[in-house]
Amino acid sequence: MIPPVPRFTLYSRSYCHLCDDMLEALQSLSSDYTFTVEVIDVDADEALVAQYDELVPVLLGDKDGHGAVLLCNYFLDEVKIRDFLSTPAPSN
Repeated sequence: MIPPVPRFTLYSRSYCHLCDDMLEALQSLSSDYTFTVEVIDVDADEALVAQYDELVPVLLGDKDGHGAVLLCNYFLDEVKIRDFLSTPAPSN
C-alpha cells in the first residue's frame, strides 16, 4: 500500500510578504519531496484571526492523518521541514 502524501496547511494573508516567502520556500522543496499545500487566508475566519493573527505565516504539517503539527511560523525552517518529510509517520 502506498502511504498518503504529506499535507501542509499554510495560514496566511493576502498582503503578507512573509507568507509569500514561506510558500515559495516550501514549494522549492517539491523537487525533492512529494507533498500538497493548502493555503488558508486567516482573515476569512474570525476564529483563525484570533488564533494566528500576529503569528502568520504559520505552517502545519500532517502525515497519514495523525493530526497536524505546528512546524514553523514567520520563516520556513527548512531543516525542520526536511526532517518532517523524511521521517516516517508513526504507525497505528
